Formats: sequence, C-alpha cells, structure tokens
Amino acid sequence: MSNLVQIRVAADAGDGFDSPAKQKAANRSAYSIRPFLYLRRAKQFLGAAKFKLFLVLFALSVIVFVSSRLSSWMGWNPHQSSSVSSTSRGGYTVLINTWRQKSLLKQTVAHYSSCQSVDAIHLVWSESEQPSEKLKTYLNKIVVLKSQKAHKPNFRFDINADGEPNSRFKPIKDLKTDAIFSVDDDVVVPCSTLDFAFSVWQSAPFTMVGFVPRMHWLDKEQNNAAYYRYGGWWSVWWMGTYSMVLSKAAFFHRKYLDLYTHEMSPSIQDYVSRERTCEDIAMSLYVANATSGPPIWVKGAFCSLLLRIGFSLPCVVYSNNLNLEEIIC
Repeated sequence: MSNLVQIRVAADAGDGFDSPAKQKAANRSAYSIRPFLYLRRAKQFLGAAKFKLFLVLFALSVIVFVSSRLSSWMGWNPHQSSSVSSTSRGGYTVLINTWRQKSLLKQTVAHYSSCQSVDAIHLVWSESEQPSEKLKTYLNKIVVLKSQKAHKPNFRFDINADGEPNSRFKPIKDLKTDAIFSVDDDVVVPCSTLDFAFSVWQSAPFTMVGFVPRMHWLDKEQNNAAYYRYGGWWSVWWMGTYSMVLSKAAFFHRKYLDLYTHEMSPSIQDYVSRERTCEDIAMSLYVANATSGPPIWVKGAFCSLLLRIGFSLPCVVYSNNLNLEEIIC
C-alpha cells in the first residue's frame, strides 16, 4: 500500500507543479463519471423495473420533441396556423381529368371506386361532345359494384363544354370533403398508397401533396427579367431535387378551387387558355405562393396505364415564389 502511495505522489509531483492541462483533464474525468453516478443512484432509488420504464418514457419524449422540431423546420407542422382548415370531413374526393380515353377512364373509375376513403368521384369532362347515356350508366354501375363499403361514393360528371383548361379547377358545389385528390384518367394509385398520401396531407393541408415531382431553375436574366426552365421527371432524377408537384396525381384543399378560379392572376389564366396547357403548373405555384410552403412529394409506386414508373430517389424540398409566365413550359 505504501508503495502505491509513493508512486502516485511521485507521479503527481512530476515537474513540481500541477499544470492547467492536468487540472482540466481531471475535471473532465470527474464530470464524465458524474452522469453515470446519477444514473446508478436513480436506478437504485427507482428499482430495475421502474428505471426501465423511466428510460422508455424519456426516450419517447426526446423522439417527440425532435420530430416536432424537424417537421416544423421542413414546413410540415400540423399545428401551423392557416386560412385552410386542418381537417377533412369524410375522406377525400377524387377529381378525374379526362380527355378522349374512355377505355382508360372506365378502368380508372373502377379502381378509385374500390378505395375505402373515397367519398365522391367527380369527372371533369371537357370534350365538345356530351358523354353518352350508355357511358354514364356504365360508370354509375361500376361505382356501385366496385365500392367496398355500405356508403357508395357519389359519382358525378362536371361538364365543361368550352374545353377550357382552367375549367379543370372550377369550384364544386356540395362537396362533403375538404381534401381533393386531382388525378389524370391514365393514372392509378394503389388504395393503400393513396391513403398514406392522404394522411400526409392531413398533417399539412395548406400545401400540395403529390406523386409527380417536377422542377424549375433559373436559366438566364435579360433586361432585369428572369427566365426559368422547366424540367420533367428525368431532371428530378438527375439533379436529385424538385420544386413542385403536379395535379396529375396530388392532394390539395378544396379552397384552392375557388382561389384558382376567382383570385388567380388574369394574365396567368389567359396564358393557360391561349396555350391550352400549364394549368397544373399554375395550380402548384399558386398554392406555394399562397402558403409560402413547399410542396410534399410522397415517394411511392404508382401505376400509369400508359407507363409504369417507380419513384424512389432521395430529394431535397425547396420552394420559389414565381409567376407562371417566368417559366418556359
């Protein structure tokens, strides 16, 4: 014992004084041990079972806190105040945009009729010829036969005889849901995937939640005017980022139907009417500008009746406040 004491004294004596580095090292060692002493004392005080329960509750509280901070940072805060209601009554309404593809339309209506959370199906008909009574009867029968619940989805044609692209987003009377799932007639999203996207939208009803990401970027500036380029799926895949989701397959609040129709810039609506395209880009940018929030891309597989594409690449969300006329469509 005396030998050990002598060795320690000799080692401590060293050069004759305690350096600040030695003191800091000693303090760090003491402080590093202290938390373990506290845990040991807590374990002894609470007992083994209670101590495990305490650790579980502590871990859960940390996870909840980190998740709330992360969702707020990403713009997905379900408690964020917004002029848009944060709840959706009675599931969601499927708004199908169709154009001269009756065989595809039949398959699409049959599929969405089978989804449990679908409350209503509205078919935006923009062809010059009215839908035949035979087609109406067939589709109504399909909705009844394919529905898996006692309450059958309400099925209705929304006729736009003028063929105006902006009419795709006309307000719909007597809707029972806040959530609108806008989709083209050649796109089928599995019901389980669709319900998952709906749950994502419920956490952020002020933004668009969709399956089809696109991007735009600054191309050049001339005479103090910015010109932007528009990139499709391959641009998203190549660059690993996106700036919008299209209404080809996306959820948004029904309020945006009214806002698009009555508050969208007339110059943008005129552009869409003249070019007969880009109404989906206009809606995506309008929602981003109205909320200052990014769109949310739900990564999952969806089936196009014309093309099968699986979306599974990582991405970075960002948002830009732009006018439609600044984008080269």
